[in-house]
Amino acid sequence: MAALIGLLAACVGGSSDQESSPAAQTGARMPPWVKKALTAKGGPDVAATMGSSDFAVGDNRLVFLVVRENGALVQAPTATVEYAGEGGAPRTAKAILQPLGAHEHAHENEVEPHDHLDATDVYVAHLQAPEPGRYWFVADPAGEKIQAVGTLEVQKQSISPALGAKAPASDNPALASAPARDITTARPPDTELLRYSIANSIQAQVPFVVVFATPEFCVSRVCGPTVEVVEKVAKKFDRGRVRFIHVEIYKDNDPKKGFNRWVQEWNLPTEPWVFLVDGAGLIRGKFEGAVSVVELERAVRKDLLAAS
Repeated sequence: MAALIGLLAACVGGSSDQESSPAAQTGARMPPWVKKALTAKGGPDVAATMGSSDFAVGDNRLVFLVVRENGALVQAPTATVEYAGEGGAPRTAKAILQPLGAHEHAHENEVEPHDHLDATDVYVAHLQAPEPGRYWFVADPAGEKIQAVGTLEVQKQSISPALGAKAPASDNPALASAPARDITTARPPDTELLRYSIANSIQAQVPFVVVFATPEFCVSRVCGPTVEVVEKVAKKFDRGRVRFIHVEIYKDNDPKKGFNRWVQEWNLPTEPWVFLVDGAGLIRGKFEGAVSVVELERAVRKDLLAAS
């Protein structure tokens, strides 16, 4: 669990220290509505541990953990999220606890509380940001006294390729040009995800899902299971209608050599990432960090197949 918390914080350049106050961890002064929300409940408050960092004007997928001061995870099935830009009136969104690995259930409708020895779930909410700037949020897990507070730095445009943009035509290696063990760090090799390149799929005008992740060199369960999720979802679809592709992160699969050229072509600030690209080569969906089977399968059907 500590490794996961550390990775989530490291991916967004934040801190995983739960001993300091939320205000100290965000490095900013809380707006009055945040102080009021935290005071009203009267329970402990902590800084949210972030699992996403690339936020832009429009719809934003917020991924986070709520971690108690003793290091235990809060795993209520849902959480209410209040959020607002600085000076704005707070809005409300719903966060659902989503599994990290290749499990097919979310926890929205669970009645009984559940607990895990390791962090196997994250909260996911969608927040609307009408303009750039700093946004504050307060997460209130259902049935819990604890609350988590955090901030989002919303830019005019995302660092990663934007929805609706042309996907970079990366000529990543595939089985036709290299053996599986040279392409992927997954063991056993995820050969079903190594049959096509991004460039070939764009040229063939076939919709595809591409996951940028490194199963061997991730420091927790976050990145390895993302490839497993994509593998499981791939089995649900006809390969002729939609392709599934895995691209590794590091040059020569060596972390010491830094990001490879395909990650740089996509301008990815973190990993893992999953993108959905339609037959015209346009990006129709994207997920930063953890994604569940339910989320990804739903997105494939809605964003790639429903429109074809």
